Amino acid sequence: MTDTTNSRAAGLPHLRRSKLAKGDPVPLPLTLASTYHLPGDPGNFNQYGRFDNATWEAAEELLSHLEDAPCLAFPSGMAAISAVFFGLLKSGDRILLPSDGYYTTRVLSERFLSRFGVSFDLRSTASLLDGGFDGYRLVFVETPANPGLDICDIAAVAALAHAAGALVVADNTTMTPYGQRPLDLGADIVVAADTKAPNGHSDALFGHVATRDPEIFESIRRWRELSGSIPGPFEAWLLHRGLETLEVRFERMNSSAGVIAARLKEHPAVKAVRYPGLPDHPSHNLASTQMLRFGSLIALTLESAEKAEAFIDGCALIQPATSFGSVHSSAERRARWGDAVEPGFVRLSVGCEPTEELWRAIDEALTAAA
Repeated sequence: MTDTTNSRAAGLPHLRRSKLAKGDPVPLPLTLASTYHLPGDPGNFNQYGRFDNATWEAAEELLSHLEDAPCLAFPSGMAAISAVFFGLLKSGDRILLPSDGYYTTRVLSERFLSRFGVSFDLRSTASLLDGGFDGYRLVFVETPANPGLDICDIAAVAALAHAAGALVVADNTTMTPYGQRPLDLGADIVVAADTKAPNGHSDALFGHVATRDPEIFESIRRWRELSGSIPGPFEAWLLHRGLETLEVRFERMNSSAGVIAARLKEHPAVKAVRYPGLPDHPSHNLASTQMLRFGSLIALTLESAEKAEAFIDGCALIQPATSFGSVHSSAERRARWGDAVEPGFVRLSVGCEPTEELWRAIDEALTAAA
């Protein structure tokens, strides 16, 4: 794929410039408003806080710049996924979900979509192409899948799914637009939890939907407006601020992850390592062509749950937490949430700490836990 991240990163902090009058603040103001001054005919003016807000619209502008597609902001990544499902699906539709992706998408489908007559099947990310896509209204891909980091060929999935009449939705949370561009590979819709690296400071929930299809965009926009699934302006302001430094943070996180993954591979306390940038990853060649970066997540397996917990708790530069993509490195043992992984499986999210200092702390904690 063509890497356009430099031009996108360069232009992003200057998008507000064309709208500024002399004396206007350069930083984005925070607009806190549920009501607007609206005498007479409401016309095309701001009407109500569920419909319009200048701060979240500014955040959408940055996201659209990065995605090269119209974007809609949501209060979380799951709100974005829910908007796609409830805004586009109807009773009798059948969808395909990854069995090894983020588990909440499956739970949402099982507990709620099924009540409305929408059925779903599961298929692993690595074998998503097996069996074809006949009969599906929507194919949902998550690549690299969270937490096991398996990969599927987005372009191949899109070609076959479209031939079968299905839409393709790609969850790009693990990679961001700087690491992978599903719309350019043929996906119809991108969803993402901007709670992670785009915000980057573990202080706001946020999500977005991106699509180049006007009808899809309008259906999801109307769902957001009528359901009230709108982001808060303060959270949008935090995301806007985070997006301005995403490229430089993401570059540090990815470069450090590559170094650390290779060293973990050789560490005697580590039973197994999975990282798309390692040559022995089963989809390394696909990752090298489909992805612009290899990501900041590393999957490592230690001998037992006890040793995994000791490593996480004992590392001075790792935050025990259930999210990823922040400036601080974090890790958790994913089996505690019911993921189909070994008890000693650890999802490590590499942050922005200096690489060698971070590795020294990881090495010491692994050795102590062994």
